[in-house]
Amino acid sequence: MSGTPKLEWAIIRLQDDNNWWVESISDDKHWDVDGLGIIDPRQIAHIADLSEPLYEYGFDSDILENAFFKFHIEREIEEGCIHLTRTKDSIFGSEEPLFALPDILDEEKGPYADFLEQATKFRVKLLNDMIDFEQIFTIEELEDEIREQQKIDAFEELQVHFLTQITSILEYVPKGFESDFEEEFALAHENEEDFSGIPDLVEEKIEEDETMKWVEEDEETEEYLPGDEDENGDTAVNESKESASKD
Repeated sequence: MSGTPKLEWAIIRLQDDNNWWVESISDDKHWDVDGLGIIDPRQIAHIADLSEPLYEYGFDSDILENAFFKFHIEREIEEGCIHLTRTKDSIFGSEEPLFALPDILDEEKGPYADFLEQATKFRVKLLNDMIDFEQIFTIEELEDEIREQQKIDAFEELQVHFLTQITSILEYVPKGFESDFEEEFALAHENEEDFSGIPDLVEEKIEEDETMKWVEEDEETEEYLPGDEDENGDTAVNESKESASKD
């Protein structure tokens, strides 16, 4: 039907908890913006990093990709408030930073619910592989602990952001086993190359101005033309052409 609203844009605002929350949305028929969070580009990258160890246990990146509606920045409305527009770009292949809204239209059987289910399943497999439990740690045990925390949050009337919901699974370690897990996980990945100390070729950042765009700062280099004098007073030459003529 032509009168049916579509999910095309969203206006989001940065709150005191340093998370972005939806303020208004094009499809207000299917979406209730009360307590509706949205995941920002850096949080997407963090979730992708946490998901990576699960691939060897059977996790599929398509599950993560399909769990979200993607948005790019259209413009800044005011400081800390931006207008997003829907995009079909991939979380993994986009050339620009994206925001991600979990697909919760079907909270029990939808793509986001499937992602949480698969993340739980493979996180439990990882835990059993890394930690020497007396008995196999089960999916039910992890889900019970998460439900218990959800009850506490509901009692305290806390708004739980989607990031917290996801990381509570992807970072979960049973109490008392934190050091065991960290030690085994480090040993399992000790032969992998560490790029943490190498700066990214393209550094992305949020500009706190009217653009709210991520930009690449180009380094300026001083060039001399043949015949010019450099800072030492020497005449500059075109070394590449000079060497080529010698050849």
